[in-house]
Amino acid sequence: WYLNCFYICKYTKTKEYQMNNKMAKVEAKTKENPKLQQSTLSDGRISLYLEYYLGRTQWVDEETGKIKVKHDRKKETLNMYLVAKPRTPEERQLNKETLELAKQIRIEREQGLKAAKTGKRIAVAKKVNFLEYFQTYIDNYTKKDIRMMEGVFKRFKDFLGLEYPVFKTTIRPDQLNKDMMIAFVGYLEKNSTGEGARGYFQRFKKVIKYAIDHDIMAKNPCAGIVCKVDGQTLRKDVLSVEEMQKLISTTYDGQNPEIRRAFVFSLYTGIRFCDLVTLRYSNVDYSNRLLSFEQEKTKGHSASSGVIIPLNGGLLSLIGEQPKNENGELIDDAIFRLPSHTMCLKALRRWTARAGIDKHITWHCARHSFAVNILNNGANIKTVASLLGHSGLKHTEKYTRAVDSLKKEAINSLPEIKL
Repeated sequence: WYLNCFYICKYTKTKEYQMNNKMAKVEAKTKENPKLQQSTLSDGRISLYLEYYLGRTQWVDEETGKIKVKHDRKKETLNMYLVAKPRTPEERQLNKETLELAKQIRIEREQGLKAAKTGKRIAVAKKVNFLEYFQTYIDNYTKKDIRMMEGVFKRFKDFLGLEYPVFKTTIRPDQLNKDMMIAFVGYLEKNSTGEGARGYFQRFKKVIKYAIDHDIMAKNPCAGIVCKVDGQTLRKDVLSVEEMQKLISTTYDGQNPEIRRAFVFSLYTGIRFCDLVTLRYSNVDYSNRLLSFEQEKTKGHSASSGVIIPLNGGLLSLIGEQPKNENGELIDDAIFRLPSHTMCLKALRRWTARAGIDKHITWHCARHSFAVNILNNGANIKTVASLLGHSGLKHTEKYTRAVDSLKKEAINSLPEIKL
């Protein structure tokens, strides 16, 4: 009896081993291609990427007579990142959503490879929630227009809640259609000021394009849809020369001197906020009285990203002398030490209110005010375009129209003629 039990167990284990071995061989033959891989970046984040196996090349070495093999692989960066050591529930949830999205992209890529080989595509159910996909895209977004990207996401969710409440929390990528996008553009045009509607729609299309490039969407629902905003009309308030002087002469207890100094500098140079915060003393040529820098908005994709601005005595006094260390060596420090954009905006609104200026003045209004005022004082439009860093006159022409409008208002402000 004992011998029979021994042989039965041995036989069963042998069969189990053979079965497991066969399954291992099957799995080896059907392994994932591409594979989802990870790499740790210098800043501690974990970058996700796909690694494709494209086959191998085999040849005989003429010197040794041995067979050599080279495996062909390629990588695709997904621009998606994980928190290396998540400590909060939010970080863990973000990691989970990012990883699930990356897995879905991997499956789509694998289906694409199979389709290329067989001419057939295995249907894969799209379980992606576009709202979660959008949020993940924003969480991994590193460019400077992040606030605009967050803004359009909020507006899209508000739009769905108002016009398509059934999709308020969940909507698949294939459920976004042209009619919905037309309605969304109309919503943006109705609920946005200035060129905001067009800016928001451009960011939204950016997310759609990213989803299409990563096989999350098969068709672009935004194709052929245009956000109708007159880009040649200046829609923001500008400060006149008199209002600028009024603002400069207004001081109060608790006012941040760095914000004051930086805004006045922007009023007299037209420099954007994003460029102000990056200016360093190395950008200043004190001997030739010049300020030169690369615009953050167009750096890397425009031949006109470089700007050179002449500096007069007043502007040089705002910049101040380059600081030195204890050994008397020059320090390449930031010219303006500013808090966050939100804090600067709040301080600016408090300042304009104290000055009695009843206009909606944002930081970008300094740039518009600079352009309108120097044009109004007789500056050539090409000169203004050069000072603002515009690659052509298209974006500068809206300021000439604003000047014409101001001239008309000035004429109409005169007392009525009674003869």
